[in-house]
Amino acid sequence: MSDITTLVETPGSEMHDIWIAGGKMLLISLGSAACAIVTGYFAARIGASFSQRLRSMEFRKVESFGPAEMSRFSTASLITRSTNDITQIQMFITMGLMMIVKSPIMAVWAVCKIAGDGLEWTLATGIAVVVLLVSITILMVLVMPKFKSMQRLTDNINLVARENLTGLRVVRAYNAEDYQEAKFTKANKELTDTQLFTNRAMAFMMPLMNTIMNGLMLAVYWIGAYLIDAADAADKLTTFSNMVVFSSYSVQVIMSFLLMSMVFVLWPRADVSAQRVLEVLDTEPLITDGTRSDAGEAGKQGEIEFRNVCFTYPDSREAMLEGINFTAKKGETVAFIGSTGSGKSSLINLVPRFYDATQGEVLVDGVNVRDYTLKALRDKIGYVPQQSFLFKGTIASNVSYGDNPLDTTDTGIVDMADTSTAAGRKREKELIATQNEHRTLTSEQRADVRNACKVAQATEFIATKEKQYDSAISQGGSNVSGGQKQRLSIARAVYRHPEILIFDDSFSALDFKTDRAVRDALAKEAKDSTKLIVAQRIGTIMDADRIVVLDDGKVVGQGTHSELLENCDVYRQIAQSQLSEDELNGGKSGESKLPGETGKPIETGKPSVESELNESEGR
Repeated sequence: MSDITTLVETPGSEMHDIWIAGGKMLLISLGSAACAIVTGYFAARIGASFSQRLRSMEFRKVESFGPAEMSRFSTASLITRSTNDITQIQMFITMGLMMIVKSPIMAVWAVCKIAGDGLEWTLATGIAVVVLLVSITILMVLVMPKFKSMQRLTDNINLVARENLTGLRVVRAYNAEDYQEAKFTKANKELTDTQLFTNRAMAFMMPLMNTIMNGLMLAVYWIGAYLIDAADAADKLTTFSNMVVFSSYSVQVIMSFLLMSMVFVLWPRADVSAQRVLEVLDTEPLITDGTRSDAGEAGKQGEIEFRNVCFTYPDSREAMLEGINFTAKKGETVAFIGSTGSGKSSLINLVPRFYDATQGEVLVDGVNVRDYTLKALRDKIGYVPQQSFLFKGTIASNVSYGDNPLDTTDTGIVDMADTSTAAGRKREKELIATQNEHRTLTSEQRADVRNACKVAQATEFIATKEKQYDSAISQGGSNVSGGQKQRLSIARAVYRHPEILIFDDSFSALDFKTDRAVRDALAKEAKDSTKLIVAQRIGTIMDADRIVVLDDGKVVGQGTHSELLENCDVYRQIAQSQLSEDELNGGKSGESKLPGETGKPIETGKPSVESELNESEGR
């Protein structure tokens, strides 16, 4: 601009000289636009790639968490951290990189151009910058605590919403919609109030920036008018030209700091989000990997032994289990029974290392479970949880779940592609192609699926579906009944042909007839597998090779059904509440009759056996 003004003032200047100077200005503007586009492209690429990798790292870390870590971070909080928090970080990286690259260049360029053009104007610009920085600092101090609480309140509203959706049937059954709505309204109001405070506070940012910029322009023109008035006639045009140039570049200085202020707007939430994500990534699971990946000691395959095992939950002071001792040989069926809270589920959760024993040793194949790698240990086990869960897919994909051809590494860690590089993007395409290739089960795998479903007594209801084994299963198995879901969960465990089968009260959702049929099939098809069964019904476990009776975390009896009826009061009391006197006196009366089929009614509030059988036949 000053060059064009000089050319206009200089006698003998030609028009093409002015055109040349204007062309340079145009080229610089086009170059600036091109740089902005390139910067935006790379910033978006870096932000998206970083977020992708961060989500993968967090997902992998969460998968290593045990129940102790999951109780520390709620499910709703973990979802928020992997979505909302990472989105905040991505926005900061994308916008921040653009601003951080662009702002200093603008500021340095403007300062270099206006350096020495006027002390008064330079002083006014410096004062404007100081006022801007002080205002931003005060604003950040005010809103930073609110940004931290905002993320916590977001977790809370997700928790309330998730709880309501998960328990929607219970809410409707008890006409508690108003109560749930009140809880959600409270959580929503707390979050809204916090958001309003931060938004109102940040709303001062732009008016403040405009006020400072307009004030600086006014100061430049006021000082310029004073300097023009004081200048000689020959210097007035030059002074005017310098004023116009200085006003333009001073605005660039303020704009550069304005762009930097946008970084400060995004930074508080990004900082809080980064701390929350790092909190997850820095959490080390209590269950650590061992080093042993072999088959264990020779001659002890499938053997489970508890040696003076004691267990206390991480957040509890009282022991859940004390002095547990028993051995389950290969092919044996060992059952556990006791009152609610006696420690049955806690005991069997020590075998796959969902928890570690506080004292004593849990041995599988003659080796302490702590010495195994988690992958090697859990490859030996087929586990059916108390609350069965199915994944979105098909019946076949759920039964064959865990038969993962993509997992080809010794450690079991799934490959993670870094799409920030060309090699990473190529690797991502290869992984997707491999995944698609293995979605279809082989004929051998489908035969194993059918056999596992046959053992679990699931073929009858599968045959009624149009696509049979290819029938769709919704998330969580919400489109099948509780009994059907449980049978598919049992089939999933049987499909693996494991050394050890663990049933955590898995037969409670089955009627007596199906219960008996499943156990008979397991005895035949999984005779070489060691079976640990937690049950509430005597009829489910009365034929077990050994029954372990628990009471208040201690073993109060071990033996067969008939032996325990003779020498264990706790077991006899449980049996008397479920079996008739004829069944009790007969010992193994369940061979010819289902427990509870005759004699006195069951006193536990459960429906009679006959009604359950009739109901099951009518399904």
